[in-house]
Amino acid sequence: MPELAENLVLRMRDVNWHEVRELLTPSGLQIREVASDTPIPGSHWGDEEAGLIGYELYARLDTPVHSLLHEACHWLLMDDDRRSNLHTDAKGTAVEEMAVCYLQILLSELLPKVGRERMFLDMDRWGYSFREGSTERWFTHDAEDALAYLSNKLSHLDCITGLHISTPGTGVL
Repeated sequence: MPELAENLVLRMRDVNWHEVRELLTPSGLQIREVASDTPIPGSHWGDEEAGLIGYELYARLDTPVHSLLHEACHWLLMDDDRRSNLHTDAKGTAVEEMAVCYLQILLSELLPKVGRERMFLDMDRWGYSFREGSTERWFTHDAEDALAYLSNKLSHLDCITGLHISTPGTGVL
């Protein structure tokens, strides 16, 4: 019997936690590993999904990498006031949600064993939904609103070494 698609996504046990911390900690976000079979604090969706409380991002070995990056990107796009009041629900707008998705794809390229193609695949397998259908098609052809939002948040993102916000054919913003 074939595995369900959600069982095929890359998990935190498949990547190097040190590399994840090295990528995100300079921003001020603290990555906390939660013991297996323990509820993840601040998880909006529950189960194995990453959680956010203040300046801490929680995950377990079974947390999907896309979930950790998604929540990290919400945090990266927040101002300090929103971060200090953050508990479980990022409370972003629809356009922020699209910017978060775009940014998590860009961040995936900065993690060995992940990358853009794998993030597209995992987001599709998990059920992310876009007007254009697949994550890759959205990213390539329909993410102008996400890019506009990110261009207004560039100062929040200068702490991520190697991050270049770029459009799929036109270069860096």
